[in-house]
Order: sequence, then C-alpha cells, then structure tokens
Amino acid sequence: MNGWLLSVLLIIWTNLPVSATSISGWNEEYAGKKLDFFRLSDPVTREKVHVFTLEVNSNGVFSAEAEVEQPTFVFSDFGIYRGMLFLEPGEKITLLLPPFRDKSFADQKNPYFQPVEFWFATGGGNQLNDRISAFDNQLYQLRDKYFNQLYLRESRQVFDSLSAVLEQQFGSISSKTFLFHKKLKIKAVEADAFKLEPASVSDELSEAPSAFWNHPAFTGLFDKMYGNKLSFAAKSIKGERIREAVSQTDTGFLLEFIKDNYKITGPVARLVLLKMLHDGFYSGDFSENAILNLVGADIFVKDQEKTVRETAKNILIKLRHLRPGSLAPVVCLKNTSGQRFCTNEISGDDKFKYLVFADTEMIVCREHLKYLAKIEDRFQKYLEIIIVLRKTDLIEMKMFLDKQKIPGIHLVDEEGRFTEEYRVKSFPTCLLLNDKHEVVFQQTKSPLDGFEQQFGRFLQRELFERQRKQ
Repeated sequence: MNGWLLSVLLIIWTNLPVSATSISGWNEEYAGKKLDFFRLSDPVTREKVHVFTLEVNSNGVFSAEAEVEQPTFVFSDFGIYRGMLFLEPGEKITLLLPPFRDKSFADQKNPYFQPVEFWFATGGGNQLNDRISAFDNQLYQLRDKYFNQLYLRESRQVFDSLSAVLEQQFGSISSKTFLFHKKLKIKAVEADAFKLEPASVSDELSEAPSAFWNHPAFTGLFDKMYGNKLSFAAKSIKGERIREAVSQTDTGFLLEFIKDNYKITGPVARLVLLKMLHDGFYSGDFSENAILNLVGADIFVKDQEKTVRETAKNILIKLRHLRPGSLAPVVCLKNTSGQRFCTNEISGDDKFKYLVFADTEMIVCREHLKYLAKIEDRFQKYLEIIIVLRKTDLIEMKMFLDKQKIPGIHLVDEEGRFTEEYRVKSFPTCLLLNDKHEVVFQQTKSPLDGFEQQFGRFLQRELFERQRKQ
C-alpha cells in the first residue's frame, strides 16, 4: 500500500507544471570558473539584475536552474565575451561554451572596452536561442553583402528582396518571441538604411508587449529612435514650450507632444517619455530637480503597466545616486594587511572623507596617488584619505604604496563589488563625503585635476560657517 501510494505521488509530482529552466553542459577550459547571468532591470536604465550563476567544477561540468515565467533574455560577461541567451519556462538547455579567451591587459584597463557579443549555441540546435542566432547571422550577412545598395543608394528594392529572403528561410517559425525579434531587427535595418523618423517605427514598437521590452531587438530600436530626443526637441523651433513644460512638470503636454510627433500611444508612449527624461537629465539642458519631479509624477509611479512603474522607480534611484546630500554606500573591505575597515567608522568627528577609486597598475593612477601626500600635508586636520584599490597583484601593490609612502587607508576591492556599486567607469574616480557619509560635490576632482583647490575653497566657506554659528 505504501509503495503504491508512493508511486502515485511520484507520478503526480513528475507531471506538475514546471517553470524552471535547467541549464547544463561541459567544457574543461572553464574548470573552476563562474559565469554570472543577468537580465535587464528595464529598457531605460538597463541595470543588471542577477538571475543565476553557472559554477563549473574541476572537471568542467556545470548545471543550474532559473525560475522564469516567460521567455526571458539574459546575458553573461566573461573574458572578452558577452554571451546572450533566451530562457524559456520548463526548457532544458545544454549550453555550448566558446573557446575561452581572457581579456588582455589593455582590455582590462580600457574603460571603453566592448565585449564580443554572440548568441549561445545549445546542444539541441533547434531551440529559440539557436533560431534567433541563425536569423541574426543571416540578417547581418545580407546586410553586409548589400551594404552599398542599402545605405548609400537607399534601394527599397534591395531591402524588399532582403526581407523576402529572410521570410522564406524563417517564415515557418511561429514562436511569438522569435516573430517580434525578427520584425524589430528587420525594422532596425530599414530605419538605418532609409533614415526613418521615430513615427515610422511606432506601430512595431507599440505592438510589442511589455514582456518583450527588455529583449535586445526592442531596446536596440528603442534607443535608436528616442535617444536624447528631449534635448533635440528643446532646441527646435518650438523648443521654448518644451523647456517650459519640463520646468512646470507638465507631463500632459509632453505626452501630447510625443503622440503628435512620434505617433505613438499607450504604455509605450509613457516609456518613451521616461527615456527622454532620463537622457535629458544627463544632457545639462534642463533642471535636474525638474526632471526628478517629472519622473516621480503619479502618471508614471502609479501607472497600470507594471514595467512603466518599475522603470520610473529605477530611473529615480539611478538619477539620485550619489547626488550632493545623498547617503553614499558604506564600503566595508580589508586593507592591504588584511584588517577590515568600514568607511562610516573611519576618522574622527568633523573630518571629511576623500574616497579615491584607483588601479595601481595604471601609470596615470600612480601619479594621482603620489600627489595625495601633498593633499594630506595641507588638509590632514580636516580630511581622511581612503583609497579603494582595484584588485591586482597584491605584492606589487603593497611595494608601490610603501615605496611611494602613499597616505591614507588602502582598501582592496577584491571582487569589484564597491567599484560596481559606485558605478566607477574609469580610474581614478573620486568622491568627497562629509562626517555623515553624505556626498558633498556633484563631481569631485581627482588629485592632479584640481581637488586641492576645490576642497580648499569649500573648506574655507565651511569653516567660516562653523565659526559664524558658534
């Protein structure tokens, strides 16, 4: 009886709906490595959200599971690559990894390094990822083959022929994800070839469901059509009205402007406006507070479409990150001698913290770090220097720091966690924090680029204010 019941339960359990995608494979070149896979937070900020990790054992074997409710685009950066993958609920994927190629020294130090993008192949060879990979490869081959006719002569006949060939080869694939990918990728080629205006792609973008908004075909065309459009509109003939609407937080006018000029409506129209506001914040053409007020308006943060709400929330977090007066993330790391320090516990009362993210393998960083001795001599009564070092050879790092007598507390960001959290793109990157761990300057200068003068002027005003309040 117990055996029969166990068998029944086993049959029921094995037939329950499963949404997890299983990923497995084998490649000895990757033995001992970890591959982190991320999805995009939203189509505007594009922050990385961790989905799963592949841990490859000493024999090169790996396996993992990822819970997904719908086809989800994920990617992983490793070596010189960015591997792209679609996860489908309940699918089993045998992942084929390319020959491993690590970054060169120059690649590691280049803040503008772009990984080589590719679609992962799978052992089955006919899964969604394989079909998208085959389609993209064929599209790019045809585009390159007819480059002159498309982009120089703007031949509509050649474009129609290219579209017909792709339809003939891939027209039988009925996957909704694949169909949207195909439509938007072809539209992107058309937009480039014939210099289409945003209104010419409104139908294709409007038809894409929100579940597709984080997929690369959508984000690529979306960026192409609406990147930096708010600044462009503000410099047009009717630009004064645009600037007025921004300053007055007039979302109604701005949405009508989008509908009239770009012929796009519905949730995508609000997503377009969020994209324009996001880019406008960094343009320097508008009041930052006005942009923040617009993004935080009820029309976005209380939108019926979940992705619009999440996008607005993510934009606000990003735009407020490390603004003057905001709390900076606390950095807790070990120094070069293995002792643990946290930046909110370092220094006495009323001391400012000069946070310097640096890489001692870079000549320019070494020169900046050497100049810190002069800064400490002048401001040691009011300033604590904290250097967050990118992980390099620890012995060589210590030799340089000791030989040059680099002042301050030297913390090592071994996993790059805080370098990423502070969104450091190049070295050195610097911040000035007050005794409450709040950001002082919008842009803190690096040692050789004028921090001494910047802090000197600020400190003079600060000491005057302190004296006046006593």
